[in-house]
Amino acid sequence: MAFRLKIVPEVTHINFFRWQWLTFGLSAVLMVASVIVTLTMGLNFGIDFRGGTTIRAESNTAFDVGEYRQVLGGLDLGDVAITEVFDPTFGPDRHVAQIRIGTTSETGSVTPEELNIIEAALKEVDPAVRFTAVESVGPKVSNELIMTAFKAVGAATIAILIYIWLRFEWQFAIGAVVALVHDVLLTIGLFSLFQIRFDLTTIAALLTILGYSVNDTVVVFDRLRENLIKYKTTPLIDLMNLTVNETLSRTVMTAVTTAIALIALIVLGGDVIRGFVFAMLWGVTVGCYSTIYVAKNIVLWTGVKRDWSKKPVEDGAARFRDAP
Repeated sequence: MAFRLKIVPEVTHINFFRWQWLTFGLSAVLMVASVIVTLTMGLNFGIDFRGGTTIRAESNTAFDVGEYRQVLGGLDLGDVAITEVFDPTFGPDRHVAQIRIGTTSETGSVTPEELNIIEAALKEVDPAVRFTAVESVGPKVSNELIMTAFKAVGAATIAILIYIWLRFEWQFAIGAVVALVHDVLLTIGLFSLFQIRFDLTTIAALLTILGYSVNDTVVVFDRLRENLIKYKTTPLIDLMNLTVNETLSRTVMTAVTTAIALIALIVLGGDVIRGFVFAMLWGVTVGCYSTIYVAKNIVLWTGVKRDWSKKPVEDGAARFRDAP
């Protein structure tokens, strides 16, 4: 007999509504707290949103990104991000690095004096390095990026609301969107509380969290609709408990396998993608919680259509048969 790993038993009888007011109340408090923390402490915006300078450095010899980061870290330049650029058209003697340096100056760019200091510091570890392009992003452009990023998150949420509404009923749509807002607010609040760098990769993580969370919610809602057809007289609260128990194994297994990959990335992936992976790991956790304890509670309180079977089409002449 083949061995199968079971994190959750095949049949469970957990009462997820036993502490519904406590769990939902905790979620509401955390959402409000996230908004307050974000408004008071603000976000630690990265170079994409704060402005800065992007330097394209090329060398004939292979370089170590770690050495570049260590050298520039001692210059007290602020936020520095270094990535190696890979291109199949590059020859064996062409190595390119992209260096992004944030700044707090009003111009939003690195001064020529600072640029000379940076070049001299890099030449100490790589004498062949040279700067082929220097571009600056000012605060005005950064503010436009912030607005565009949050509009993207809002547009995705509205699109999901419309999809769930058309796919199920408006009660399901409201439950799904409240769960999505819960996930996004808690993620942003955590980034604000610990002042984790918030940049375009974090926005990408937020959009990915929306997709992951709504996928998990739709699976539960789809099973709930099947059970609504199957058990027409069962109380709605019992039917929802049955639905979550039936899909619990799938929910936990999906979350665990995703978390394993994300933990590997956060440990081995390096500093460049650490913020993105951390947001994803946190989003997977709160996404599972919101699917079980937020979305279904909204559906329970707003009520839902119990008989999903199609009504037979009434014969046009039948309405006149009993007429006097």
